[in-house]
Amino acid sequence: MDIEKELAEINAKLEAMPGKENKLSMVIFSGDLDKQIAALIIATGAAAMGMKVVLFYTFWGTSALRDPAKKVNGKSFMGKMFGFMLPKGRNKLKLSQMHMAGMGTAMLKDLMKKKNVASLDQLFEAAGMLGVQINICQMSMDLMDLKREEMIDYPHLNVCGVATFLNDAKESAIQLFI
Repeated sequence: MDIEKELAEINAKLEAMPGKENKLSMVIFSGDLDKQIAALIIATGAAAMGMKVVLFYTFWGTSALRDPAKKVNGKSFMGKMFGFMLPKGRNKLKLSQMHMAGMGTAMLKDLMKKKNVASLDQLFEAAGMLGVQINICQMSMDLMDLKREEMIDYPHLNVCGVATFLNDAKESAIQLFI
């Protein structure tokens, strides 16, 4: 038995395994305020530690990326309905628990301000400055008739498919789903 040969084979297999890159890939499925805050805190923390960070926004998570100041014409009936029912922008998101007709959301935002915790707006700004990549799921946009033109202005924003996310995740040391 050649231990050195076996160790070399094991090391070669380990090197070939995915997840070696100092990278965080995160799916953001939720459109809840508290989950968006958690996702952005994790993302900015990882980026500040020198990690490459890629966020994949899909389904209800895309609501946080809608720009309330932008209006898009030419939507289908269903697209108009989704546009009406979904929050328009991150400042319209509600808590996943204890929303209490808006009182819980207002209390959390007030408490964050008092405790000097960055707001969701500030977290998005920091993420942009730190180079956090945001990818929006093309299929989710198609299903809800969302247009690229109605999304926020963000320095590292792309629209792509799930294959792009899977490729990023395959290369990442950390994968999360929120």
